[in-house]
Amino acid sequence: MLALPVVLGLALLAQRPRQRRHPKPLPVSQIPPVDFVNIAKPAGLMMLDVYGGDKKKDYIIETTGNGAVVFDYNNDGWPDIYLPNGSTVQGFPKGQAPIGRLYRNNRNGTFTDVTKQAGLWGHPGWGQGACVGDYNNDGYLDLYVTYWGHNVLYRNNGNGTFTDVTKQAGLYTQKKHWSTGCAFTDYNHSGYASIFVARYVDFHYHRVPKPGQGPWCQWKGIPVMCGPRGLPGTTNALYRNNGNGTFTNVTKAAGVNHPHGYYGFTPLTGDYTHDGWDDIYVSDDSTPNILYHNNRNGTFTDVATMAGVAFNGDGAEQAGMGVSAGDYLRNGNLDIVKTNFSDDTPTLYRNESDGAFDDVTYQAGLGNVTKWLGWGVAFLDYDNSGWPGIFINNGMVYPEVDGKGLGTTYRQPKELYYNLHDGKFANITARAGSTLAHPMSARGLAVGDLFNDGHLEVVVNNMNQRPSLYENLGPVGNFVNLHLIGVKSNRAALGAELMLYQDGLKTMKEVRSGGSFISQSDLRIQFGLGKDKTARKIVIHWPSGIVDTLRNLPANRFYTIYEGKGVIPSLTRGIGLKPLH
Repeated sequence: MLALPVVLGLALLAQRPRQRRHPKPLPVSQIPPVDFVNIAKPAGLMMLDVYGGDKKKDYIIETTGNGAVVFDYNNDGWPDIYLPNGSTVQGFPKGQAPIGRLYRNNRNGTFTDVTKQAGLWGHPGWGQGACVGDYNNDGYLDLYVTYWGHNVLYRNNGNGTFTDVTKQAGLYTQKKHWSTGCAFTDYNHSGYASIFVARYVDFHYHRVPKPGQGPWCQWKGIPVMCGPRGLPGTTNALYRNNGNGTFTNVTKAAGVNHPHGYYGFTPLTGDYTHDGWDDIYVSDDSTPNILYHNNRNGTFTDVATMAGVAFNGDGAEQAGMGVSAGDYLRNGNLDIVKTNFSDDTPTLYRNESDGAFDDVTYQAGLGNVTKWLGWGVAFLDYDNSGWPGIFINNGMVYPEVDGKGLGTTYRQPKELYYNLHDGKFANITARAGSTLAHPMSARGLAVGDLFNDGHLEVVVNNMNQRPSLYENLGPVGNFVNLHLIGVKSNRAALGAELMLYQDGLKTMKEVRSGGSFISQSDLRIQFGLGKDKTARKIVIHWPSGIVDTLRNLPANRFYTIYEGKGVIPSLTRGIGLKPLH
């Protein structure tokens, strides 16, 4: 448990006035040009995400959709893409059900579907999200996929194939669960990555009222599917890595089970208190959010209410979906942005560096749009300025709203916010190219430099549509891209904290599994440098306690960093091939 003096200390610190220094704000008129285009089709991303009815949805299982994954599964230095898939209430004949797809990066701007040859063909059903980590420290990223049903752990065999090791790893559950987001995390500093799983609703077809037949089965006067309110919630789960290829369910022992049901969606790991140990934030739908504070002894305590992130600034519960962490103020703290249901705003929680957060949604300029329903979200430094903006996916859960004059639609546009350098954001969706305005019912979102050219791409999984792959054709600044490899720490370096010291500012990033909306972004860390030609100082705090300091790294290069050894000269390189399209 969190010691009482610490709790009181957090409460007192949260009341202190704070001095803030912001750089000179950037006038809206000086925002650099941006032009996002959807290159999914020429790039070869053709999977149709099948997820329930497209015109009518009778059950809540048809609404949540799928995450998206960007990870380098074959260690060739070029990020690949995995897209979970769904199902329908009616189901499919044997051999005809949709499945998740693995796309190998061809290093020329295109991708090849290698799902079957990679051994990922055999698990149809109501897929949800996915996350990656190297659970056996063999140097290859493993893939964990969540379902309404039974989750699957795919061990990366290191030869381009995967093997389902769920049962032999001790992760198979007899009971059918609705798992949503997941994250690998070395929460106990064992040197091995454990797995945290968020869970949503204890759902069964025969236990749910039909649309319109209950108090939670209507929306603005029209009958819709029921839930989540009125349906039984459930608890999250934590599986401790035993270091021998197996896991133990320590949910209760670690204190991450709740006596009352929560509707969990997306876990977000991060060291929000600068104590060197990862905490776990969980965005919850229609119930208070959770912030599991890591007690550094294998247990957690939910401090969300004390820390100011259980509710919004008005003390109201929200229907939280996706969540991202980033240092948008460049003051060395991880802030949190969360997406929510329609008729609400996103929520921006500013980290006050003392264990407390403030809801600064409105003063930051994120409170003006309320008609969209947000899902995947990312702090995104798309122009390498060093100042991350925010990218948001939107999409309604009720197809029935179309044509009803309710001020919203089932398919909705994306949103893009530019960081004005002074704690405020400007909505620049209208000036970011016509592609973002194309309406889709979008869900998962993942980010990575897919073409190794310094541009960060955005992969989106759209419900009952093809995926989107957004590339910014506008100008970008300089950057450094770091691939961290743990030696004493877990091999994927999950939980490693990086601090860039540049121009009197400090920017924090962390190697993280999970996030966005039940998705996974590239584990490599990219720092935007603007016009600077070197990264002056980067300090890496590894989970093991080892600290590496990198100085004066030339810009526009990709670096491989081994724990305790720093940059490996033979594994650094300049900008890679340009995409072909």
